[in-house]
Amino acid sequence: MLRIIGLIAFAGTAALATTLTASGTFAQSADPNSAPNPYRLQEAWPHYPEGRKPGAAIKVQIDHSNGRSVFVFDRCGANDCSASDLPPILKFDADGKFVTAFGAKLFNQPHGLYVDREGNVYAADQTAKNGKGAVVVKFNAKGDVVMTLGKAGVTGNGPDLLSQPSAVVVAPNGDIFVADGHGEKSNDRIVRFSKDGKFLAAWSRHGNGPGEIDTPHGLALDSAGRIYIADRVNDRIDIFENDGKYVTSWTQFGRPSDVAIDKNDTIYVADSQSGERANPSFKQGIRIGSVKDGKVTAFIPAPSAEAGGPESVGVDDAGNVYGGWTGKVPGARRYVKN
Repeated sequence: MLRIIGLIAFAGTAALATTLTASGTFAQSADPNSAPNPYRLQEAWPHYPEGRKPGAAIKVQIDHSNGRSVFVFDRCGANDCSASDLPPILKFDADGKFVTAFGAKLFNQPHGLYVDREGNVYAADQTAKNGKGAVVVKFNAKGDVVMTLGKAGVTGNGPDLLSQPSAVVVAPNGDIFVADGHGEKSNDRIVRFSKDGKFLAAWSRHGNGPGEIDTPHGLALDSAGRIYIADRVNDRIDIFENDGKYVTSWTQFGRPSDVAIDKNDTIYVADSQSGERANPSFKQGIRIGSVKDGKVTAFIPAPSAEAGGPESVGVDDAGNVYGGWTGKVPGARRYVKN
């Protein structure tokens, strides 16, 4: 049974006129990979600082205070930060020029990242060890730590603890939503905090039934305040109202590792795991559509078999699409329209 605790609705959120249904089925092509690709990969983007090689870019995020700057949550030039002195949060300008970096020695396994309308940065650390991790750290625009959600190095499912947090998104009113979990041994729930870090609500649990989740690997909000979850192991996008009520699930976007929604309610879904062993009819890449009808209208395929699909996705106000890779060819990349 779906567990909902103390939910508080967004103030003043208007209902978006959509055709969301409980079935998650739409009149799509029989080939889930047949949508056109109106983008091309931009070469030599971004420009990492001298001496810094790209690491596993677990999240590429737009600065929502200006819609242009780009943040990359990089696992310290490798795939882990627990023993590194490198700052994992890198900021680039709209042209890909390196601006600054911060967050050194604070993270074990960087995961989710979000930048709100005031330029504050929220960074999730999945792994708890060595007195670090299992937290979401809030930085101000200068890179100073101003708040921590959860208790560093400690896991749990109570109102003050997190377990393998994997994604974070911030609503216009400042409420913070955390995808708290990364599989069966973690919480697999969504936790909502107020702007000042007060626990407000938690819902969902591990499973594959309606309203249940298994590895919530990305979060996004549409203009009506609905929450879209990249429910990766269940091969679907799960959609909830802002009061925690389950709406529907969409399977047409592949096996989602991340999800982003732009100011026009266009949805972008990164698929980094579809293949012979999981979701075999889908190819890896980025699928694009609209939250109004759920139809896939574009597909950016993986740049190569070696690189595979990106594990994260973002989009700026100019319509450029960003991906973050964590595998054999790690780093952040940008796609621009043809």
